[in-house]
Amino acid sequence: MPDPGTLYIVGTPLGNLEDISPRALRVLREVDLIAAEDTRVTGKLLAHFDIHTRQTSYHRHSTPERLAGIVARLHGGERVALVSDAGMPGISDPGQQLIAACVTAGIAVVPIPGPSAVITALAVSGFNTDRFRFLGFLPRGHTERLAALRDSLTQPDTCAAYESPHRVAETLADLATLAPDHPVLMARELTKMFEELRRGTARELADALAGREVLGEIVLVWPGGGLTVVLEDPLLRAVTLARGYRAEGLSTRDAAARAAADTGAAKRDIYQALLGNGD
Repeated sequence: MPDPGTLYIVGTPLGNLEDISPRALRVLREVDLIAAEDTRVTGKLLAHFDIHTRQTSYHRHSTPERLAGIVARLHGGERVALVSDAGMPGISDPGQQLIAACVTAGIAVVPIPGPSAVITALAVSGFNTDRFRFLGFLPRGHTERLAALRDSLTQPDTCAAYESPHRVAETLADLATLAPDHPVLMARELTKMFEELRRGTARELADALAGREVLGEIVLVWPGGGLTVVLEDPLLRAVTLARGYRAEGLSTRDAAARAAADTGAAKRDIYQALLGNGD
């Protein structure tokens, strides 16, 4: 029986339900409450294993009062399991705030290890994983994302990041601008029916995804080092922006026009640079 007044951090499957551990199932059955990122998602997992533990929602939009209420339950001696929609809670996940609050309050926090998308992707990457950097979710803004990618390519460690399916083509286009021949793994829908491990250079993957609808959860992995392009040149920065807009689906002409408006560079020069690079 789980100890009273304890928060259990329970790893759940990324997709394949066979990946859950017997210990995780036992804890989910025996705790007093499950704090779930999405009770509907967790409800399917619980139903599959005939578990009837009460749930409460805890996610990135939860109020401070909801967090305080869970902490109060723990102080009162209840046993609470924290789960995310998939994988280990607390890793680029809103559960980290609840975990931090419990640590501060002196509440026992016990890990129940389970699958992790980033570790799974690193394990199959074939890149050196003696040391690695996890970048979480890359910035949404193009300039900030480009800066993060550029920094990653100046470091020696293998890097991994989560990315939205709606932005992955732009991210790969940015990476291709910085280091077109750099190897990359795109791990999509890990352990699920449509799992895809796509390997290639940054340019090959960027070209393959340009204009294509991509679905599912994605982890990108690439070795450290490899920076080949310096972006101090204003025209080069404008062309980099234009390539990102192309990845969003704009035509070459429209991408050049938008980048020109953003940077003040000449639209004709941007357009000719895109054509000269086969874009």
